[in-house]
Amino acid sequence: MSLGQHLVELRKRLGWSALAILVGSVGGWFLADPVWAALSAPIIAVAEEQGREAAISYTTVSEAFDTRLIISITLGIVIASPFWLYQLWAFIVPALHKKEKRYAVGFLGAAIPLFLAGCTAGWVILPNIVTLLTGFATADSQTLLTARVYLDFAVKLVLAIGIGFVLPVVLVMLNFTRVLTGVSIVKGWRWAIIAIATFTAIATPAADVWSMVLLAIPMIGLYFLAAAISVLHDKRLAKRDAAMTDEYGIRVDE
Repeated sequence: MSLGQHLVELRKRLGWSALAILVGSVGGWFLADPVWAALSAPIIAVAEEQGREAAISYTTVSEAFDTRLIISITLGIVIASPFWLYQLWAFIVPALHKKEKRYAVGFLGAAIPLFLAGCTAGWVILPNIVTLLTGFATADSQTLLTARVYLDFAVKLVLAIGIGFVLPVVLVMLNFTRVLTGVSIVKGWRWAIIAIATFTAIATPAADVWSMVLLAIPMIGLYFLAAAISVLHDKRLAKRDAAMTDEYGIRVDE
């Protein structure tokens, strides 16, 4: 297709994706109350466990509506994710070769459940982080958090951990496209552990060692799994290249 036809196709895919997110946001509007209640539960627990006033406040007239709207749109993006991912896939597929299409399908098939697993992990450790951080306040103080700031903190934490769980899949894709070798991924395990420890220390408070360890263990495991898959893939390619060299006298990548 010409550049103009590509732009028309992109506009169509974006339009359908936006419509799907809008429909999902309508459904998310009705789910906003229980989701917000679950996100607010750690603050209620702080009030009960620490014996002081802790609450989420709305500092402007429209903040309650804005908070509900943000939750609805976020849920809409999640609910509509299969549809807008398909639209993205449908736009990219014509430009890919058959083998690249298989890689992309495998990437999406692995990335989506890992992202959801990471978000679940973030959701699980959120109460511990809130309890720990608010615990630094003095006993006679009050913990009054604005709704927008607290929601922004919770959403960023959950999404950051979800993205962290997807990074090993990116390593595998880079290996399959011959950007990285399996050996280089294995050799970089020390730097990977340092990076994972740094990431978990940022995502969770440094004092909360238990949450940090619980988050780091699956990420390190996923890294070594990605390294193992990459090494096996390189060995398979080496055997295929050797067979092609013996039969035709040329390498596959030549």
